[in-house]
Amino acid sequence: MSRAFVKENDGEDFAEDLPERPVSTHPNLVTPRGLDLIEAELATHRQALAAAQAAGDRTAIARASRELRYWTARRTTAHLVEPPTDASTVCFGVTVAVERDDGRRQTFRIVGEDEADPSAGLISWISPLAQALNGKEPGDVVSVPGGEAELLEIRLDD
Repeated sequence: MSRAFVKENDGEDFAEDLPERPVSTHPNLVTPRGLDLIEAELATHRQALAAAQAAGDRTAIARASRELRYWTARRTTAHLVEPPTDASTVCFGVTVAVERDDGRRQTFRIVGEDEADPSAGLISWISPLAQALNGKEPGDVVSVPGGEAELLEIRLDD
């Protein structure tokens, strides 16, 4: 087989093919913890970039550079929302307990997009559940994907 039409690929073209991470078009609301997480991501990727540059690893340089661009954009647009002081209605930063119409009880804290982790009980303020609950009071029932949910409790985090 002739090698004339075979492209050599040693990974050096990876930097050109690495797509940018999409940045949300929504306002970048963050909790104090969320802002700390962004700062930690920036520090991590700065270190990764320095290590990649020292090693001359173009692929790692491209990855770290992309992450730095993303997290720098998120830090630049971050709008710190001070913790709420009133738990009478649902808003950004509160913890809510709901009961689904199938009897499941769930507790979530409403946070920024980058901080969201539903498996850890953290949902983004732009999620359908958070949007449905925003401004509601305990006892209110809202329509959510898959049925309805009753707001049982609103708590402020310490």
